Amino acid sequence: MRWVCFLFFTAIVLGVTATPVAASTVLTISAFPQQAHIGDVVTLNGTVSGITTIAVYLFVTGPDLDTRGVTLDNLNIPAGRGLFTTAPVQLNSGSWTYNWDTSVILGNMKPGNYTVYVESSPLDRLRYLSGDSATVDVEFLPSDKPETETPLEPALPVIAVGFVMILGLWRYGLKRER
Repeated sequence: MRWVCFLFFTAIVLGVTATPVAASTVLTISAFPQQAHIGDVVTLNGTVSGITTIAVYLFVTGPDLDTRGVTLDNLNIPAGRGLFTTAPVQLNSGSWTYNWDTSVILGNMKPGNYTVYVESSPLDRLRYLSGDSATVDVEFLPSDKPETETPLEPALPVIAVGFVMILGLWRYGLKRER
């Protein structure tokens, strides 16, 4: 019975003194440039401290985008449920960098103000914890590059393939007659 009391007392003392104190997570984010043209590359970077993680989660809100936020690579995909843009974290310094190339994203980016969020866990904008995220605003202006014109009428390649098929069938028919 003494051993049981001793072990119980020891467990209580160790439990009280060894209770870990939750470290607060601090995330930072910055963007360069903060005013860019659609089609430019915007460098997002920051730090994470208070936790050890291999990646941070990024998403964006802006004109005509889902209010929960969307991935940076595809503006048609709402953020959340495992669908995020991620940036690897350097474990020795806690820093991270992501180059957001707006010339290769899927979806329609319109000129206006966008807010980029960084999170320490994969939660969308409506479910994130205030201490586990940070934001930066980026203003996008219309593209300064001229729009590329399609050199051919869209139906022309289909017509060409059809023409080649007809010629091939005609030639095949001529060979069979011989």
